[in-house]
Amino acid sequence: MNKTKIFITFFLLISTLFTIQAADDENPKEYFNPLIHGVPSLGIAPDARGSILGGAATEADVYSQYWNPAKYAFAFSKAGVGLTYTPWLSKLVDDIDLVYLAGYYKLGDSDRQAISASLRYFSIGSIRLTDESGDFLLDAKPYEASADLGFSLKLTENLSAGAVLRFIYSDLGTSGLSGGDDYYPGSAVAGDLAFYYNNYLMIGNSECLLGLGLNASNIGSKISFDKGNTNAFLPANLRIGGSLLFPMDDYNTLSLNIDANKYMFPTPPDTRNMSTAERQAALEEYYNTNPLPGVFKSFHDAPGGAQEEFNEISWSFGAEYAYDNKFFVRGGYFYEHPNKGNMQYFSVGAGFKLNSLQIDISYLISTVPSNPLDQTLRFSLCFDMDGLRGLMR
Repeated sequence: MNKTKIFITFFLLISTLFTIQAADDENPKEYFNPLIHGVPSLGIAPDARGSILGGAATEADVYSQYWNPAKYAFAFSKAGVGLTYTPWLSKLVDDIDLVYLAGYYKLGDSDRQAISASLRYFSIGSIRLTDESGDFLLDAKPYEASADLGFSLKLTENLSAGAVLRFIYSDLGTSGLSGGDDYYPGSAVAGDLAFYYNNYLMIGNSECLLGLGLNASNIGSKISFDKGNTNAFLPANLRIGGSLLFPMDDYNTLSLNIDANKYMFPTPPDTRNMSTAERQAALEEYYNTNPLPGVFKSFHDAPGGAQEEFNEISWSFGAEYAYDNKFFVRGGYFYEHPNKGNMQYFSVGAGFKLNSLQIDISYLISTVPSNPLDQTLRFSLCFDMDGLRGLMR
């Protein structure tokens, strides 16, 4: 194997390290068959609050661009901007991290529409490459980045829609290598389509806020690092969620949230009992599937049938207590089936809001052994533009 292929293999291992958990291989309909895609950083929750609660149907905040951009049309503030930092795989290395910047602005005086944007930068650190003799080649610094622009609009007093256009760029950092196969930075374009509904309803003597959300994200082209000879699917994803906010009294509120996620690209075929020719034909058909037909195929193509399709759904459950909309305590649980990655963890966190500034932090506690994401921290800052203008008057 030449030195470039060695690096590519290492890079893919780092990118999909969260799928290393063991699985039962005795039942032919239940075996370890995770959904592997390109640009894995697109699936990393960027902010501390949403990483605990899920975000398809929670109230709008600065980071709705990732969770559900349609929510911006219901944002209370005229504008906002947020910055978040996440050290990634910190139990293994100390130089992999995600930086995410997002913001929005509501247009006109009616507050029925908004524009939004975000920038994402995922550094995979520095990787020292050597040849077969151990001689130094270069220090590769691979990274992934994306930039997007969105628009949201209230369709009715309780329903909004949002759309996002995204440009994606991934550089494996191998351009300085000589010899072997040629690999280049890859790029792709994708879009999101989202809807959000909220309304008040009476439960007992309390007027509660119900939220329902849907976001189909990262639907677009494939990405290639060898000028189209081979291609990888983007992490197209369908997120559906619900949220219920209870006012306990004039100062205390409690919200309960649930999100369900389903990847919308094909499931790899089960090649365990195939001949070499059959295996090659099945894999060729899989990798040659076009992204848009792959979206529809993803709901009925799992080798294990309906049971495996259901196993491909991951779940987020979260709760948030707020005092006077200034102090927040949160807790949540994420579940992914063992045969689809086995990401299972609790997360806890807190937040504090003062005038125009909100600070949030979250902490991940794995419930399965040997999870490299255990003890992951996220830090988020949010700035309310209305609050900033009030301070400057």
